Amino acid sequence: MSNILIERCFDTIDLLATEAKSLHLEDIVERLDLPKSAVRRFLSVLCLIGWLEQDSQTGFYRLTLRLAVLGQRLLSATKTPDICQFIVNRLAQDSQELVRVATVQEDGLAWIAYAQGAKAGLIYEPETTAEVPLQVTAEGKAWLATLTTGAAVKAVLKNGFGHPDSHGPNAVRNIEAILSELEVTREQGWALAVEEAEPGVISIAAAIRPNDGSPVGTVSVTGPSLRLGGERILEISRLISIAANDLAAFWPLRPSRYICNSVRMIALGNGQYPR
Repeated sequence: MSNILIERCFDTIDLLATEAKSLHLEDIVERLDLPKSAVRRFLSVLCLIGWLEQDSQTGFYRLTLRLAVLGQRLLSATKTPDICQFIVNRLAQDSQELVRVATVQEDGLAWIAYAQGAKAGLIYEPETTAEVPLQVTAEGKAWLATLTTGAAVKAVLKNGFGHPDSHGPNAVRNIEAILSELEVTREQGWALAVEEAEPGVISIAAAIRPNDGSPVGTVSVTGPSLRLGGERILEISRLISIAANDLAAFWPLRPSRYICNSVRMIALGNGQYPR
């Protein structure tokens, strides 16, 4: 295999990993700016050696799990998840509240880890759910604010607004209101939810964006409104921004369903998380 073919093969793997979706031959040709015959040749090679697979019905190409498995081996060997665990636990200690991390998963977010920083008094311990309600949580708004207006609206409508009694008194009830909040989130760089998901609860969140690119997840601090009001919100927002930047630098996940459940972070104190 020539050097140029090897280089093009890795360019293709990088493209499909970055897009995190299947691509048609014409899309790959356009993105790599190469002749179709050459692209078809090295796509065939990558399929032959098990790095790619082609959908028999649509003809689209996608990465196999081989790259993900190798990546997880490397992450395990280099202790990258341990670095992220330290960042999450540090934020929990500094904020003395519940810290949660969610990963981007198709048209929404899914919880993957948390650390409890509260040691006494009112301790917020929410029910464990797989998916993150988008329009009523700071995590959801932090992620939605990174999307285009059209993509954000689509995600919210797919997620749904839920029953009026299922959220807090300040829950957003329409698209116009959520778009207004997303604009504020973009301007300040972090999201706020005051008694939206639940009564008496405030949450602050920021998106995790490696290299300032596409978001891979969110990090948040949540606690009782009695402790998180006023200037405390600004203080927490600064801590979250620092943590989001640190997590982006070491983030071990990609926005893919088959990787997100592999990261396990040990909770701080007496907190637990799904394993």
